[in-house]
Amino acid sequence: MTNRLLTSIAVAAMASMPLIAFSADGGISSEMMARLKAGYDRSASTRALRNAISANAIDKLATNPDAKNGFDTHFSHRVPSKGITDQQRSGRCWLFTGLNVLRSQMMAKNGLPELKLSQNYNFFFDQLEKANLFLQGIIDRAERPMDDKTVDWLFRNPLSDGGQYTGLSDNLMKYGVVPAEAMQETFSANNTSKLNSLISLKLREDGLELRRMHGEGKSGKEIQARKEEMLGDVYRMLALTLGEPPTEFVFTRRDKDGKAVSTKTYTPQSFYKEFAGNDLKNDYVMLMNDPSREYYRLYEIDFDRHAYDGRNWTYVNLPVEDIKKMAIESIKDSTMMYFSCDVGKFLDRERGVLDIDNFDYSALMGTDFGMDKADRIRTYASASSHAMTLVAVDLDENGKPRKWMVENSWGPGANDGHLIMTDRWFDEYMFRLVVDKKYVPADIMKVLKQKPVLLPAWDPMFAPEH
Repeated sequence: MTNRLLTSIAVAAMASMPLIAFSADGGISSEMMARLKAGYDRSASTRALRNAISANAIDKLATNPDAKNGFDTHFSHRVPSKGITDQQRSGRCWLFTGLNVLRSQMMAKNGLPELKLSQNYNFFFDQLEKANLFLQGIIDRAERPMDDKTVDWLFRNPLSDGGQYTGLSDNLMKYGVVPAEAMQETFSANNTSKLNSLISLKLREDGLELRRMHGEGKSGKEIQARKEEMLGDVYRMLALTLGEPPTEFVFTRRDKDGKAVSTKTYTPQSFYKEFAGNDLKNDYVMLMNDPSREYYRLYEIDFDRHAYDGRNWTYVNLPVEDIKKMAIESIKDSTMMYFSCDVGKFLDRERGVLDIDNFDYSALMGTDFGMDKADRIRTYASASSHAMTLVAVDLDENGKPRKWMVENSWGPGANDGHLIMTDRWFDEYMFRLVVDKKYVPADIMKVLKQKPVLLPAWDPMFAPEH
């Protein structure tokens, strides 16, 4: 009997079978549909609302005008910004934020009237390190099947332009920094999506080849040699699109009046050592507010790093009030901080204000949205999405915060490129803060001595900031 005949018989047999109700009790029956239709209000007011919503943006109609009334933009304590940056159409907010904090420190320490650092320089090495992290991760798990949870996750996430603080600290401590003029932005640095997709495509192909080599019994030495060749391809793609990073450069140091003081040749590492010198890995504590998990515990997220030999994101989970106290002390001491949040929630872009009263979605849609922060985290409804620089707090007469301000990296705009967030919004949508150890109380420092609870890479808290 031919295969074609067998196929025809099988098709005929299937056609003669009765249709199966896969979920007799859980599906939408005709009776349920009738009840849903009957329950829909078709009054004149509902028709008017539908007409308005169908022709306008939801946020425009949900805007609460009362939230704009009497909104004060004064801040009792503020660290002066050193110039607004623009990440353009890239996911490098984590890098812009970290370098903005660093340049502020470098300018204050050295009395520099102006300093701009190259994001492109550190981004080049970030992408190369992430490529190696993926490839080596595939090699380390080559004996596992493709549907293994970690292997599957790696192929789903070979590369990203997003990141977080440990990726920044590992990068800067290894590769140093350079002034913006030493390696300027390129089109692909400002528009990362295409470059990211091409490198990701190549890495997925390379990952499969490395697995095949393991299956064929190739030696570890052969596999590592092939991995290095693959990284050579990535290096070429990065060099073509971003340019090659300088190994040395000339920098003229100027005083507060702009007068030249000295001109020297630096390497990126010697430049960092002379003008910054702080230990980004060990002098700072990473904090998180995640009410879905136990407070005063140390957590680590697997693969939440940028380099194979780097550090995973490891943080102390704390109540938001504890985090606020450290943030206030830092700002009072004129020290900016790396800060991240779920920036897209209740953002009024025109005013540059984050306020949970900005939009009344419940009134517009006629239903409640009642999840708290813990439930939003558990259900992937909210997570850290964007990093910015925390620079200001407005305290009332009792020393309690009314509102906060961050320096953003979206270029000039409302509030001179800054976003203002109410304290209530801070409670609900702030996630991460990195503070100098000198502002951290002794009892919280003790938490750092705990063995961290290891969370998997697919945990809701694995959320690269863009």
